[in-house]
Amino acid sequence: MWNAAVHAEYLHDHSDYGFDGGHVHFSWETIKTKRDAYVSRLNHIYRNNLDKAKIETIQGHARFIDGPDPTVEVNGKKYTAPHILIATGGFPSVLSDNDVPGASLGITSDGFFELESLPKRSVIVGAGYIAVEMAGILSTLGSKTSIICRQTGVLRNFDTLISSNCTKELQNSGIELWKNTQVKVKLVSKTGNGLLEVTLVTKDPEKKNEEEKIGTIQEVDCLLWAIGREPNTAGLNLSQMVRITPQTVYKGFIVVDEFQNTTRQGIYAVGDVCGKALLTPVAIAAGRKLAHRLFDGKEDAKVDFSNIPTVVFSHPPIGTVGLTEEEAIKNRGKENVKSYKTSFTPMYHAITTRKTQCIMKLVCVGKEEKVVGLHMQGIGCDEMLQGFAVAIKMGATKADFDKTIAIHPTSSEEFVTMR
Repeated sequence: MWNAAVHAEYLHDHSDYGFDGGHVHFSWETIKTKRDAYVSRLNHIYRNNLDKAKIETIQGHARFIDGPDPTVEVNGKKYTAPHILIATGGFPSVLSDNDVPGASLGITSDGFFELESLPKRSVIVGAGYIAVEMAGILSTLGSKTSIICRQTGVLRNFDTLISSNCTKELQNSGIELWKNTQVKVKLVSKTGNGLLEVTLVTKDPEKKNEEEKIGTIQEVDCLLWAIGREPNTAGLNLSQMVRITPQTVYKGFIVVDEFQNTTRQGIYAVGDVCGKALLTPVAIAAGRKLAHRLFDGKEDAKVDFSNIPTVVFSHPPIGTVGLTEEEAIKNRGKENVKSYKTSFTPMYHAITTRKTQCIMKLVCVGKEEKVVGLHMQGIGCDEMLQGFAVAIKMGATKADFDKTIAIHPTSSEEFVTMR
């Protein structure tokens, strides 16, 4: 879906590059059909791989039951093993109509993939990477889009340079941002034409925090809640089996140690259900390390959760690895942290009417200026991050970056020419 949106961006630039293609029609139905077929094909490939490996697959809902050994019950049958792994992932957080009247009229990121046509008017509630990605796709493909953000900007857990620049790029692309520390959806109602009306309020500190209506977004045909994710543990009967975090604080994630052990011997957990670094490659790596530890004699095998590279498929994309500048200052002290920054217009935009910026930051610590954080947003940042992540994992310093010859003309050369 992000690739489809990138095509739409390129179409805006075609005339600047000398192409006169006339009007181009986009078919959401076409890309949905092809996307769903691709996902279905992947499902079959994974299932066939299990079958080829002679792995027994049991369809059903598992439920842990009491016993001297770890035991689950599926479809009335009990299964006991010396090792049981919980890898059930997570699901999008949802609000009930009790939380916000009419909340059930909206969808989550799961519902996004069920949309049969491109919405004309979209409202995204949230400020994390899912909200940013969904808003970018919908807006770029032609849906008039608004983001409801309960902060002064999006991606607040990222480096401030990334947060502020991404917020600016969203607004520059035509996305409407309702941003305020207290803004929230008060009511969602369906009008006579079947469309939604979203009422927004904020608290007025001068009136003892009384709620004040600040606006209504009308004729909405897609309200998408992107307000976080929760562990997929309902029905597993875990409460008496393993330790979970308090529901009121951390939404009940499974507590594991650095080796993926739960508090019950013989039961392990990996991936989003643990609530740490919610990324597919992290779950895969944790599963591999656990398998090596349990069955390959590598007793010290475990995932290193430091310096995990992350990409946000925004427009333009974001790449980040390591500590933010704020985290580095907190860990090492302001006097031991030095940051290098640059911002520029990528060469691609030298002749285009449409412009996006590329911004980059290196966060260094100590006299040796070890690079502990790298953050960027711009065209190609999704693809250039992996190599830099290897360098940072190996302990590269600013001097190592400086000694590397630049590849010209690219955006990535800016990282080795910062002064």
